[in-house]
Amino acid sequence: MPTPNPAAMEFLLSRRSRPAKTLRAPVPARAALVPILTAAARTPDHGKLEPWRFIVLESAATDRLAALSAERGQALGMDADQIEKTRKSFADAGLIVAVIAAPKPSAKVPEIEQVYSAGAVCLALVNAALASGWGANWLSGWASHDRAFVEQGLGLSADESVAGFIHLGTETSAPPERPRPDLDAITNWVSE
Repeated sequence: MPTPNPAAMEFLLSRRSRPAKTLRAPVPARAALVPILTAAARTPDHGKLEPWRFIVLESAATDRLAALSAERGQALGMDADQIEKTRKSFADAGLIVAVIAAPKPSAKVPEIEQVYSAGAVCLALVNAALASGWGANWLSGWASHDRAFVEQGLGLSADESVAGFIHLGTETSAPPERPRPDLDAITNWVSE
């Protein structure tokens, strides 16, 4: 018979990401961030491949990435509003953890499964931050897919990609509840 963990289940049933634009200082110090990263690193990693890694971006780094995103957006001919939205997402952030998908050569584990694992790390990181009392939000956006941005700004190799930018900080306002998926509409029960 399973042993339920009602507190954990209640947390999962009520968890809510905090919009990145509502997160402010203080942000987790290194000592507070290490247990959050440790929890995220417990994500299933397909035979100990660990096909992901973390880049912790503190304020000087987020300022640098804000400038780079504006430069790259202009070079790509993007709309000014789109550029500014991305620039502000970095400029206003006190702390971002970039989760990097870093697939490893494997005869047993396809690359796509390793990338899925990196996505799971993103959610685990958000949940660990929320469970620790911090506000957290998982963002990506065009900059995360621009090779020049990720290689110049984050030092990624050609076979790495950004699975997500996890913004962390202190929540300044509680987000409203939003509609959730209709479970009946997205679930098929197959009994034979």
